[in-house]
Amino acid sequence: MAKNVKSTVKLNMPMVRKLTAAAQVSLVQTAEAIHTDVVQSQVIPRDTGALQNESTFVDLSDIGQGKAYLVSSTPYARRLYYHPEYNFHQTPWTDDKGKKHEGNANAKGRWLDDYMKGGKKQNLAPKAFGKFYKKNAGL
Repeated sequence: MAKNVKSTVKLNMPMVRKLTAAAQVSLVQTAEAIHTDVVQSQVIPRDTGALQNESTFVDLSDIGQGKAYLVSSTPYARRLYYHPEYNFHQTPWTDDKGKKHEGNANAKGRWLDDYMKGGKKQNLAPKAFGKFYKKNAGL
């Protein structure tokens, strides 16, 4: 014996828009927090600093779809990333021509693996997003 039930749902659209905007701002802040942590953790192989400082950035071109990317835009970034067997310099050094080079203390290939599932910093993004969202949404 089913009974007919009629209900009306009225969405608070200004609040929905506020929460959506807060989510986008929080995503940007989270992506920047990861970028900052990667740089401060000194895990990107470093010679002159170009890959870490000028060529790695947060790409927000798909922010409307809820996506942000950490991009390394140099042609050699892929080669360095996918070859953890390389012997990356972890201290400054001088080559045989007398040119000085920099190093990062924790330089390695696959430098973002720590932020992926199973990595030692896998919770950084969800925790940062939660903190930023709570603040930005006024919750």
